[in-house]
Amino acid sequence: MGGNLSAVFGVVSLVTALAAALFAVVRLRGRRGIATATQRATYEVLHTAGLAAEPLRAGLTAANAAKAVRHLRALVGAAGLALTDADGLLALDGRGGHHDAQLLAAARRAVAAGRSTVLGEAELHCDRVDCAVRGAVVAPLTGGDGRMVGALVAVADGQPAPGLVQATLETAHWAGNQLALAELDSSRERLARAEVRALRAQISPHFIYNALTAIGSFVRTDPDRARELILEFAEFTRYSFRAHGEFTTLAEELRSIDRYLTIERARFGDRLQVRLQIAPEVLPVTLPFLCLQPLVENAVRHGLSRKPGTGMVSIEARDAGTECHITVEDDGVGMDPTTLTAGIAELAGATGDPGDDPGQHVGLSNVDERLRSVFGDGFGLVVETGLGSGTKVSMRVPKFHPGVRVNS
Repeated sequence: MGGNLSAVFGVVSLVTALAAALFAVVRLRGRRGIATATQRATYEVLHTAGLAAEPLRAGLTAANAAKAVRHLRALVGAAGLALTDADGLLALDGRGGHHDAQLLAAARRAVAAGRSTVLGEAELHCDRVDCAVRGAVVAPLTGGDGRMVGALVAVADGQPAPGLVQATLETAHWAGNQLALAELDSSRERLARAEVRALRAQISPHFIYNALTAIGSFVRTDPDRARELILEFAEFTRYSFRAHGEFTTLAEELRSIDRYLTIERARFGDRLQVRLQIAPEVLPVTLPFLCLQPLVENAVRHGLSRKPGTGMVSIEARDAGTECHITVEDDGVGMDPTTLTAGIAELAGATGDPGDDPGQHVGLSNVDERLRSVFGDGFGLVVETGLGSGTKVSMRVPKFHPGVRVNS
């Protein structure tokens, strides 16, 4: 029995060894077949640059610098590398820690002058017999507006070689571009928030007074209806004035629009008719926050409020393959179609009433600009209208777009 077990274990060990050897051969052949030495070197550089880019794109802070500096040092090939802002040393990897005061002073001079410099042994002299640092290359980092935001300092064991100097300068230029992109992203987010605030400012004077007046009219005659409208109004304002999230889902936007129309129907009564045709499969589609509500408000306030008798607002969202197609249409007074030739940006004062407030249609241009900014120029609003013929506003929203998601 013992001999049989030994034989079995021997066979298992042999099979395991053969499998491991075969796997090693396959991996070796795979590597040789996938890339040459040059391609592998290119991959390593791009991969390392990508690892450094991610924290840099988040801004020049101590935490982000600590994440990026190790990868930047690998790109430069220096014995040590420091990353500073205009005020202090943010992070250092490798050698040179006991020279931090000298490196920071040199970095500040480079930032103030806007020029790179090479430090020799005289500038980095110290009393430590075991110190191998003999030089450094200091290259300023340029932000998006051309101002100097910090410096990259590469530490060398000997006098900095021309190769190290060039590598440091190129890496600093690349890192500056990443920081400029970070500033651009931040500016874009601030602009998006400002645009949403502009829409909120439009909602406030245009709607809140009329909503409260309509609710007040039911307080004595129909208290239950008044209470229902107050709750709808509270939920509508909670959504419209929420503090976070550049994007929302179509379902959330439609839910807010339903509350808005509930309050408006309390004002207009049977004069306001609403038709919804929504494909269930597009409800999770992500779109810019407050993207539909201004279109519906324009339809009610500018299209139907001036129309005698009954008016209809139609909202349709349908599945179109990789896109969701949305339309908001009314059969109200419409506007002069000749104004469309000047582009959507001029719709702010273009309605059928020559005495119209020039700021009435700011919501249309705002939504158009945000759609184009997020999805591209091919995704702006399309407006079809005519005097006395109503207005139809259409938009296309991709079902998926990089970087577009609802904040949790």
